[in-house]
Amino acid sequence: MPTLASKIQAQLGEDIISGKYAPGTRLDERSLAETLGVSRTPVREALRQLATRGLVQLEPMRGAVVSSIGLKEVADLLNASSELEALCARISAESMSPMEKSELEYVFDITKAKATAGDLEGYLDANAEFHRLIVEGSHNAVLSRMVMEVRDRLSPFRRYHPADAERFSKSVDAHRTIVQHIAAGNGEQAYLATRAHAVQLGSAALRALREVQAASLAGQEE
Repeated sequence: MPTLASKIQAQLGEDIISGKYAPGTRLDERSLAETLGVSRTPVREALRQLATRGLVQLEPMRGAVVSSIGLKEVADLLNASSELEALCARISAESMSPMEKSELEYVFDITKAKATAGDLEGYLDANAEFHRLIVEGSHNAVLSRMVMEVRDRLSPFRRYHPADAERFSKSVDAHRTIVQHIAAGNGEQAYLATRAHAVQLGSAALRALREVQAASLAGQEE
């Protein structure tokens, strides 16, 4: 269950990525708390979470200041995530127990149901669990920690790009293929399917970010 701070972090992250808060903007704890109708504590924690994701900088005397989002850094994170998650899928296909594979299939069914219902929040929660199971199925603590750290950094960007029916359909199809290969113990095919899925999602996230930055630049020039 997402905490209040996590919900605030997700909303502020979307506002930053969408250009509502321009780079250099100071995010005042008190003002945000009053606007959101909450205490300053969850706002403060949300800003700390945003700082770990590189979306704000915590500066002495100024507090949280919106960072400039570098497309190159985001692209590098997406590439790293694609390779690391694909590697986990390859290893998981060979090391997951029958019970772990059964649980993965169960969670896939949940993601499919949430996608069919158009439930974005429910889908994102189930999707995170789906990927977590694949990562942990590698039974490699170091690799798992690396993947989850990168996914955490990327979470605001993954949430941002449009969640339409086509995206849901493509993700469900990709997940189905990944599950089938992992269940069958086909490591190389699981690797290729997971990497293709991650690259597709990463490309969509980058396109959305480029469009936002281009629109923001055009607005400044008017």
